[in-house]
Amino acid sequence: MARIGGKNFDVNLGDLLVHVESCTLDITDNSAVAQDRGVPNGHVDGDVTASGEMEFDTANFNLLIEAARSAGSFRGLEPFDAVFFAQTPSEELKVEAFGCKLKVSSLLNIDPKGGEKSKHTVPFEVTSPDFIRINGVSYLAASEIEGLR
Repeated sequence: MARIGGKNFDVNLGDLLVHVESCTLDITDNSAVAQDRGVPNGHVDGDVTASGEMEFDTANFNLLIEAARSAGSFRGLEPFDAVFFAQTPSEELKVEAFGCKLKVSSLLNIDPKGGEKSKHTVPFEVTSPDFIRINGVSYLAASEIEGLR
């Protein structure tokens, strides 16, 4: 049975299809246990954030450069929705992150010995109240984002 691996993922950044060398997307959910007199007694919802990092080879980083050129600058790039999709004959995974705002961190990492492609690291933060969907299921409850759009 074929399982989903890193090679199975297609990544769309807005309308741009790119290949990533590696990618992470992490959710921080600060929900916590409620306590009465030091004893667990239910829970409280906390704030949430999501961020990640994409690593591009130069050919795919150049696609991002062209998008930034069209926007006038890297900082001028509007937040975009990112879709990470993988499918095998027996499994499927679709993760959507909404309102991703890019930053460039590791612009160059030059190794004079060679033997490896140049890579460029681009962190991003999720900025939309639509937040994250996993296989179409919202991470946040509808009541949490009501009135935020």
